[in-house]
Amino acid sequence: MPIFFDEAKGLFHLQSRNTSYLIQLVQGYAAHVYYGAKLRHGSRLDGMLTFQERSSFSPNPVPDDKSISLDTLPQEYPQYGTSDFRGPAYQVRLENGTRVTELLYRSHRIVAGKPILEGLPSVYTEREEEAETLELELFDHYSGLTVVLSYSVFADLDVITRSARITNSSDTVMQLERALSASVDFPDNDYDALYLSGAWARERHVQRRRLAPGITGIGSSRGSSSHQFNPFLALMRPDATEAQGEVYGFSLVYSGNFTASAEVEQFGSTRVSIGLNPFEFNWRLEAGESFQTPEAVMVYSSRGLGGMSRTYHRLYRTRLCRGQHRDRERPILVNNWEATYFNFDADKIESIAQEGSKLGIELFVLDDGWFGRRDSDNSSLGDWFEDRRKLPEGLADLANRVKETGLQFGLWFEPEMVSPDSDLYRAHPDWCLHVPGRRRTEAREQLVLDMSRSDVREYLYERLSAIFSTVPISYVKWDMNRNMTEVGSAASAVERQGEVAHRYILGLYELLERLTSQFPHILFESCSGGGGRFDPGMLYYMPQTWTSDDTDGVERLKIQYGTSIVYPVSTMGAHVSAVPNHQVERVTPLSFRGDVAMSGNFGYELDLTRFTEEEKDIVKGQIELYKEIRQLVQQGDLYRLQSPFTGNETSWMFVSPDQSEALLFYFRVLAEPNGPLLRVKLDGLDPSRDYEVLGSGEIYGGDRLMQAGLSMASVRGDFSSLTVRLRAVSF
Repeated sequence: MPIFFDEAKGLFHLQSRNTSYLIQLVQGYAAHVYYGAKLRHGSRLDGMLTFQERSSFSPNPVPDDKSISLDTLPQEYPQYGTSDFRGPAYQVRLENGTRVTELLYRSHRIVAGKPILEGLPSVYTEREEEAETLELELFDHYSGLTVVLSYSVFADLDVITRSARITNSSDTVMQLERALSASVDFPDNDYDALYLSGAWARERHVQRRRLAPGITGIGSSRGSSSHQFNPFLALMRPDATEAQGEVYGFSLVYSGNFTASAEVEQFGSTRVSIGLNPFEFNWRLEAGESFQTPEAVMVYSSRGLGGMSRTYHRLYRTRLCRGQHRDRERPILVNNWEATYFNFDADKIESIAQEGSKLGIELFVLDDGWFGRRDSDNSSLGDWFEDRRKLPEGLADLANRVKETGLQFGLWFEPEMVSPDSDLYRAHPDWCLHVPGRRRTEAREQLVLDMSRSDVREYLYERLSAIFSTVPISYVKWDMNRNMTEVGSAASAVERQGEVAHRYILGLYELLERLTSQFPHILFESCSGGGGRFDPGMLYYMPQTWTSDDTDGVERLKIQYGTSIVYPVSTMGAHVSAVPNHQVERVTPLSFRGDVAMSGNFGYELDLTRFTEEEKDIVKGQIELYKEIRQLVQQGDLYRLQSPFTGNETSWMFVSPDQSEALLFYFRVLAEPNGPLLRVKLDGLDPSRDYEVLGSGEIYGGDRLMQAGLSMASVRGDFSSLTVRLRAVSF
């Protein structure tokens, strides 16, 4: 079993395939002892904590033991106010206005499997033997506050998930002001922090910086996980690379406001914290009520950043994503947005679908503009009724016309928004997020519906389910195109306005659970202006996300590379768009754009009817190739070889689980005159097997390919790319 408890020593040992995590009870406090490479159970594991009296500025809560101070003790769920001056994991305001609490061990239980989190997405098990869970109950005798820390350990993955359930066990009211999901104290600060930052059309760029005294922190207060920062933070040893060295990953399964930080304190230790952003957060806990934090997923790797990523990929692909489409090959699609924007009719849509059918495309997606009187982005959001001016025979008729071409039919929605110029807003002006008497700030000429309200969710469920039930839809693109302002709810009491942002996310999850459960045949894709809500919480309901609104091939190298730090390729929507590119106006070859997009869930975002015969031949070849490699790309192991953040070249490869097949993608942005004769060293192959390069018949040993590499001298010109397919010929 992966969890052991030594009652005599008060020591918990959480053990996965290659990882150990130790907790020890010290004078009733749950102290953090160790997190890292696997330790033998049965060897001496006590005595790892060092106790030493510091100055009077580190107070001593245990009167007869001056060596113990919460200012220096590594803790599992630290509090503020009783001698720890570092960032706390939680904070509660009691009825008398004070915020001092002190959690001590009361009990624990170890259970097989992994319990679900009520109302929240989380990773899961399909068999009890996949994981074991420790529930550690802590209690504050003064206030009656109870906190149950949950640790689930996956036996065959180096994964530990953490969350906290906070209960008011008193007969008074408490105000929860901070409720993080995980806090881990490391004994030193010899780390780099790695995180993902960006903006709209420039998401998830990799940032790496050295830790120093103080706080390195990221977060979002925008109402969503955001384009600006992803809910993920990693600590890396300074010598850690893509392929070697220690890495600790912390990923939050949540889609709203979050915080993640690494605090280096006065004695050189590091506290990593992740969870709900306490900014503007407040939750009223009546007597007997509980609050569940989102889940934090922690991954340890001794095999560098790539090892950490592949663990996240496997877990999120197979034990976070759910439903019929989780393990299926994703269809090659064409989306009409950049082809027509709002200017289309049924005949134009059918003509694009007909051309797509000839090229081998499998799915047509009708984007924005099919409902209300939506001729631009200034009206009709919320009025989810087909526009008979554009579609005189209706949406179902158009879907059937598309299906007659041999393509499946998909549809775009933006359910969480409302246009001030809409029938819905005129009927229910109080249904949007707003503060009485304040201006209602618009973005893209739209407001945000209040998803914390059950009547709003019920309206959306009725309208969407009516369409899903009457139109032959196999795919839905669920968009969300702005951040939240004036975050208040007309349906919430005054004392509960601080709960609205979190209740919005809980309401969204509830609606998504209803719709995805009732319509399991529909492949849902999440979108928020592209990648503004690319997070594990959304992947629980929708197994893929539109990676970015920026479809330029060069920009996508960085975006897709950065996204792959945490998220599997099967979750990334990646399309070929027209040139000049609509976001950066760059002109790149169709072959280059295709190779970049084939490194994800492949599709096109342009007017297929405008292709020349030469372009049609190229696209047919791309589609034929992708259908051959699709399983490998979407389900294989990803190895990043060269980073677009450090040079002119980018490369990555996909390897089948049995190492019998591999696929290399190589990209060069700009040509260099008389440059070096470059080689790319491969990874993930079996060094004892030989591999044939398909198309050329050349055979190389796996060891040679990984140690000496392949020559890229044949790649020429700006914006050039190369694909190499390998197949094992010896066993």
